[in-house]
Amino acid sequence: MTGKTDRRTMFKLAGGAAMALTAPQIMVRAASAQIATASEVANPGFHNFKLGDFRVTTILDGGRPSDGPHPIFGENQEATAVAELMEANFLPSDQFVNGFAPVIIDTGAEKILFDTGLGEGARANGLGQLRERMQAAGHQPDEIDVVVLTHFHGDHIGGLMEGGEPAFANARYVTGQVEYDFWTAPERAEGQTADAAQAVASNVVPLAENMTFLADGDEVVSGISAVAAFGHSPGHMAFSVESGGRRLMLVADAANHYVASLMRPDWHVRFDMDKEMATETRMRLFDMIATDRIPFIGYHMPFPAVGFVEKIEPGYRYVPATYQFDL
Repeated sequence: MTGKTDRRTMFKLAGGAAMALTAPQIMVRAASAQIATASEVANPGFHNFKLGDFRVTTILDGGRPSDGPHPIFGENQEATAVAELMEANFLPSDQFVNGFAPVIIDTGAEKILFDTGLGEGARANGLGQLRERMQAAGHQPDEIDVVVLTHFHGDHIGGLMEGGEPAFANARYVTGQVEYDFWTAPERAEGQTADAAQAVASNVVPLAENMTFLADGDEVVSGISAVAAFGHSPGHMAFSVESGGRRLMLVADAANHYVASLMRPDWHVRFDMDKEMATETRMRLFDMIATDRIPFIGYHMPFPAVGFVEKIEPGYRYVPATYQFDL
């Protein structure tokens, strides 16, 4: 064999060896890409777990990317302070995603829906998915016995109507008396509250004859009671849920961002109507949740919106739930 032939043969062997080494890596990368795509497509947009004798389902009504989080969160802070907190928590400093998570609790006797998402008017933008996803989770709209409204902001009452008719045909309705009285007062029809009051007039008021009004501590059904959580809106309610010796808090919009609202509960949130009261409520609720180690569901927490908090100064660290409810 000549030197030229030897070199040619060596190049061929080396090339073959290189292909043998790289081909498995190419196949792994391709397989990983296929798995990621399949996972995204297969995401059902709902999550089930047991709480004692109750079956709890969180449903993703949709997610809305926005610029921010400043000044929506940390409205009373410099933009750099908010950006630094986001970056320290591996989040982008100039964008965030706001999710919306209504909850269904099946007590075995009744199916209770907490809040209704943005509704049919938001579907063109990929939101308003409650109706479709609750059906995928095994809950038909006409099977809902009780609809609980934590408060009357549009992303909570938007799904009450479907095609001009009640979306949950066989349901009765429960909400806070303070919230209803505020939004239906004649003076709300003017000024900054006019648009929101019109939405209440269209979606909530037609259901009032079949509505029960609660105060702090009142029961929705046995095991589920209202907790005054004013500030985000004038009559905003959280709910305490207990079954089989286990407890869960539904905090609704007492905290709207799992980093900004929890790590810095004193930071103002644009959506909070009474910012100082909202801050006091946030700290009161989450001090209790942290001290008693109670799981909670937050309407705007990262889906599936279930987690815990640990007290760290000056606020709290959010810990997503994993397999706690499987045991």
